[in-house]
Amino acid sequence: MSRQYELTDLLYLMQRLRDPDTGCPWDVKQTFDSIVPHTLEEAHEVADAIAQKDWPHVEEELGDLLFQVIFYSQLGYEKSLFDFSSVINVLVTKLIRRHPHVFPNGDLTQKRDPNSCPSDKEIKAQWQIIKAQEKALKEAGPQKKSSHSQELIDYLTDIPISLPALTRADKIQRKVSQRGFDWTELDGVIDKILEELAEVEEEIAERNDERLRHEIGDLLFACVNLSRHLDVSPEQALDQANRRFSERYTLAAESLAERERSLELGNSNNVSAEEMEQAWQFAKKHHV
Repeated sequence: MSRQYELTDLLYLMQRLRDPDTGCPWDVKQTFDSIVPHTLEEAHEVADAIAQKDWPHVEEELGDLLFQVIFYSQLGYEKSLFDFSSVINVLVTKLIRRHPHVFPNGDLTQKRDPNSCPSDKEIKAQWQIIKAQEKALKEAGPQKKSSHSQELIDYLTDIPISLPALTRADKIQRKVSQRGFDWTELDGVIDKILEELAEVEEEIAERNDERLRHEIGDLLFACVNLSRHLDVSPEQALDQANRRFSERYTLAAESLAERERSLELGNSNNVSAEEMEQAWQFAKKHHV
């Protein structure tokens, strides 16, 4: 029977990989910055496996994502910044602090009365108070406390710029909405999309690439706003649209291939615009 490895084995494995004398040359030369792209990729692969309901794959990808945390922790240990134990300590401390309705008196082992569960509204209000307290603690630290006006200016700086653009747009809009900077009616959001679309059409006529990119960005930002107001994740919506298009394109190509026709440009068996449209409608009709 093979051995069942545990977390301590993974930590030891990471130390072995980073050993400057006997470790893996690739792992040894990595830095915080160099493995960030791999972390982002692994997170996307987890999301993709979940979307496909491929649970064995989810299990594998979660392991790959956990390895990223182990890797950063080893790098932190080597630079005397932090280690895996301190990462866990900070995380558990934060989660206990943020869930007083689950951990009374900040005690991990103490349980609340199951009949005294607060409402969603009460939990949300409590969360806002906790966030304000955490922010006050950070400002009381070694960094100079910023003025109220500077705080307003820096309001969006904690939203990571490395997020996918659609997700970041959604977070930006949700955050400014908390301060009342938002449309109050859905009609205003739709009108804004139509306005931005008209400006894109104007720039198409002018053919100024920089301005066109600018206006298309404004149009996409407005579309994200509509998604937010309708409580639809723009990232998930576009991801599903990508999948839907890809699957339908494959169906269309397969239906044409059965007639020895091809979607490939320049091929002697390539299709006409009419045949292409027929194949696409066939794919839409038969796509689940």
